[in-house]
Amino acid sequence: MTATPGAGHRDARRPAGELEAGVLAALWAAEAPLTPGEVQAELGGSLARTTVTTILTRLHDKGAVTRRRVGRGYAYTPTEDAPGLTARRMHTELAKEEDRSTVLARFVSQLSDEDEQLLRSLLGEAGGGGR
Repeated sequence: MTATPGAGHRDARRPAGELEAGVLAALWAAEAPLTPGEVQAELGGSLARTTVTTILTRLHDKGAVTRRRVGRGYAYTPTEDAPGLTARRMHTELAKEEDRSTVLARFVSQLSDEDEQLLRSLLGEAGGGGR
């Protein structure tokens, strides 16, 4: 196989989720909205700016970031912090299943003792006034 000029290292292809996580981490660490070029710089320049732009566009389409016009491009801001995004992903996965009861039961059965106690505590607090 012939190497493509300008192609990255052999291990340069990473899963999309890993790339998205890196981009989100850069946005969470920032104190202001970032352009794709600024995100690229925060990531150490290891990704092409077009790749960063594609990732940001996908995150925008998923509702994970908002964007505002800056010159001819956009600056991006995360819509939620890391725990909020994880919670949204959990809701999305749960919504895909018809048998939510079984999914939740299996989720709870796989929790560590500490996480189970935390969940019980949180449900106890939330259950005080009903829904």
